[in-house]
Amino acid sequence: MKGQRVIWPDRAKVDIEAFELPAIKDDEVLVATECTLISPGTERAFLLGLPNARGNYPSRPGYSNIGKVVEVGKNVSGYVVGDRVATTQGHTSHFVASPNRLLKVELSDARAEEMVFFNLSAIALQGVRKARIELGEPTLVLGQGLIGLLALQLSKMSGAIPVIAADLTDSRLELSKSIGADDTLNPEDTGFSERLAGATMGKGPAVVIEATGHPDAISTALAVAGWGARIVLLASTRGETPSVNFYRDVHKKGLILYGAHNSIRPRQESSPNFWTSEDDSRLMLSLIAQRRFIVAPMISHRVPGHDAPKAYQLLMEWNPGLLGVVLQWNSDM
Repeated sequence: MKGQRVIWPDRAKVDIEAFELPAIKDDEVLVATECTLISPGTERAFLLGLPNARGNYPSRPGYSNIGKVVEVGKNVSGYVVGDRVATTQGHTSHFVASPNRLLKVELSDARAEEMVFFNLSAIALQGVRKARIELGEPTLVLGQGLIGLLALQLSKMSGAIPVIAADLTDSRLELSKSIGADDTLNPEDTGFSERLAGATMGKGPAVVIEATGHPDAISTALAVAGWGARIVLLASTRGETPSVNFYRDVHKKGLILYGAHNSIRPRQESSPNFWTSEDDSRLMLSLIAQRRFIVAPMISHRVPGHDAPKAYQLLMEWNPGLLGVVLQWNSDM
């Protein structure tokens, strides 16, 4: 049996390759993918070889996958054919995995594509947790791409009041408002600083979450943060931030900066504000299933898996209308 998967043979090159599926072992399962989610910032950066994202080629991308079990090894318990599962597998039509790599998903076929946001949502959550938001703290989320939109909702759920969205694209700000932003600001608009001051009663935000990955946005975060604020660097910064005066911008304001790369999670046990990837993923699957966390409006493109190169071309062009790109596999299941 043959499968298909996305491969990057070289920088800025995307292909679909066929591969032979291995026979499963007694302690493994075979999963047929329903859909995968492109991680727009990270995958674009590594595909194009941007600063701080120098990858090796060929590479097989992706880490958010929803599928169904289609074969079970004789020593596997707890899973049967037809179970829907979430994994960090890449963009592939089929894969073989150990059961301990799977998270069971209890949801109807109609909402499977919503569940594929579980991993990016968990990544956003680990950054929001680091901010230790208290009920009533004004919080600014810089950047309303996919990761920023996820962080916006999670900040509000954590108690941020008001939660303020900032972006250079008005259509993204409209989406932010529709999913719960208390205020939306464009940093290029006249009166940005005054409106932010008004929204925070003149004190500035207590928390700033940087979700653009652009070096200049860090300077903005430092400038607008209130006294003693926490700044979370959620997006991976692609380049160096010039001319930061740490005495003026950080030290004198008493700011606290948190690096929030997903790789620094604990491996075994969760602790306050520092949860494992598995625990956060289970939580996000539950919140999405209960409709307490909304992701459907963030789906901007649905593309058949075999047409993935077209989706990546849109990604490389970086159209601001592109947000959640879902690759669809095995749609006849």
